[in-house]
Amino acid sequence: MTIAVGDKLPAATFKEKTADGPVEVTTEQLFKGKRVVLFAVPGAFTPTCSLNHLPGYLENRDAILSRGIDDIAVVAVNDLHVMGAWATSSGGMGKIHFLSDWNAAFTKALGMDIDLSAGTLGVRSKRYSMLVEDGVVKTLNLEESPGQATVSGAAAMLEQL
Repeated sequence: MTIAVGDKLPAATFKEKTADGPVEVTTEQLFKGKRVVLFAVPGAFTPTCSLNHLPGYLENRDAILSRGIDDIAVVAVNDLHVMGAWATSSGGMGKIHFLSDWNAAFTKALGMDIDLSAGTLGVRSKRYSMLVEDGVVKTLNLEESPGQATVSGAAAMLEQL
């Protein structure tokens, strides 16, 4: 079953590499009492993710936050070190959360997992974005193709806020 608007996010624990080192971030810590924009990518450093999806959120960060959003986070089925390297190389470290769903537990619980083994990526996340208020999904934007970042991009999210 895929998560839907009105559903509460499942409990999960992510890993995040920060300037102070690795930390665990729970869904409760990230979403409780907050309005958060969450977007997911099939993989850090992949072409659409690095050239289109992530840059849009970094470029529009201030505009998104100015609309009453407390935080922005990206999640991927990558390990902590890959997500940390992506945060650093993109200039996003400390600007948005780069969450490692290393074992795809959160992604699978959402029903957003996709097998990209044919492309040598294995199990990954579908590309999507959502507005989450106090742990509840308020909007959900799922891309039909993992190579597209239009309905889940920052511009589309800004229109919804």
